[in-house]
Amino acid sequence: MRRLFLSLALLLPLAATADNPQVTMETSEGTVVIELHQDKAPVTVANFLQYVDQGHYDGTVFHRVIPRFMIQGGGFTRDYQQKDTLAPITNEANNGLRNLRGTLAMARTSDPHSATSQFFINTVNNPNLDHRGENASGWGYAVFGKVVKGMDVVDRISALPTGRGTLNGMPASDVPNRPVIIRSIARLAEDDATAAAETE
Repeated sequence: MRRLFLSLALLLPLAATADNPQVTMETSEGTVVIELHQDKAPVTVANFLQYVDQGHYDGTVFHRVIPRFMIQGGGFTRDYQQKDTLAPITNEANNGLRNLRGTLAMARTSDPHSATSQFFINTVNNPNLDHRGENASGWGYAVFGKVVKGMDVVDRISALPTGRGTLNGMPASDVPNRPVIIRSIARLAEDDATAAAETE
């Protein structure tokens, strides 16, 4: 009986991750495949997939790139105009996931529960972005996915030259000198996701 319980316990993590959807992000620098942690961040993943299914991300850019930190996108067109979004979502940064290299997290304002469409990919471990407490200074940034293929593409984007630019007509820093375009983000079918995992 103890052996049966142990076997079931070992299978539980596999069962949980098996239901996590994957998306493919086609960028002007290459293709990135991302697994979404639907089991740990259901509200955030549902929100992200709603934008994916609406085609919201198609033709947007990575508008903020900071080497040895992260790359941020999903909110601006290639001429750096901000897109309309859905309502903000609840911050799920208290889900136990950490802002490690290769993870996907929601961008937001100083309001912990203000995330809409923008996301970032951590290019290094960023423990200062993790959840520390349910207060304004400690909420952190909600991790909801991880890069499973194409981290070389993320690193290539992270290394691109940046400088001063404008976002919605306002001065901004850390803007790539040439647009880094997200051509599309689309769900991967289960067979395609399996194939992507096998070639990683």
